[in-house]
Amino acid sequence: MAESHKVGVPSHGEYLRAMGIQQWLSRNRVPPVPAPAAPVETATGSGLPVPQTGDFDVSSLDWPDLEARVSTCERCALHATRNRTVFGSGDRSADWLVIGEAPGEDEDRQGEPFVGCAGQLLTAMLQAIGYRRDQVYITNILKCRPPRNRDPLPAEAACCRAYLERQIELVNPKLILAVGRIAAHHLLETDTAIGKLRGKVYHYGEDRIPLVVIYHPAYLLRSPQEKRKAWEDLQLAQRVVSGGGA
Repeated sequence: MAESHKVGVPSHGEYLRAMGIQQWLSRNRVPPVPAPAAPVETATGSGLPVPQTGDFDVSSLDWPDLEARVSTCERCALHATRNRTVFGSGDRSADWLVIGEAPGEDEDRQGEPFVGCAGQLLTAMLQAIGYRRDQVYITNILKCRPPRNRDPLPAEAACCRAYLERQIELVNPKLILAVGRIAAHHLLETDTAIGKLRGKVYHYGEDRIPLVVIYHPAYLLRSPQEKRKAWEDLQLAQRVVSGGGA
């Protein structure tokens, strides 16, 4: 895998200024890396059954062909209401694979994931842990926007599942960051509350890719008091990638 060139890991003060949190530590202190590893739990990542409608084997597609297949997809009713499909963006050989829920209005219009207010906060969060947005790969469970930004239906997620699994195979990341409740539930095949899922390391699929759950930036915008937990989860993810937390 190509090695990412990270920007410098910031101080707590830089992170707090980026995310709008009251400062907890002295401005000049660098956040310590806690020694104890987090609890490890396992998820099969086997996925929901994907409806079969003729020839739909994407397991051998490369990036251009996979993106082209998504752009013309009509496997569920969402194709009738979308403006654009939202395939993904970033470094296709990144260490970090960031998976969100589904496109929103801004994403549907621009064809890029996480470009609205929540996306701006996600970018700041990644920068705070030492990564530019173009140094990770970002995608969603769904490639089309659900009407009125409702939660994805299980059948819709199933229709997109093969696309996502192929993206995971192609990126072959060191870490999956599941952003928000919907992404966590689909990837881990659970309905456990996200507050109980965060703070732990899971493993996805046969390759047992480490997976960390984090609150969605849209939730953090509504509940800024939870940003401290988001910082803890980002630190956990960073330790996993550096070999100290899985």
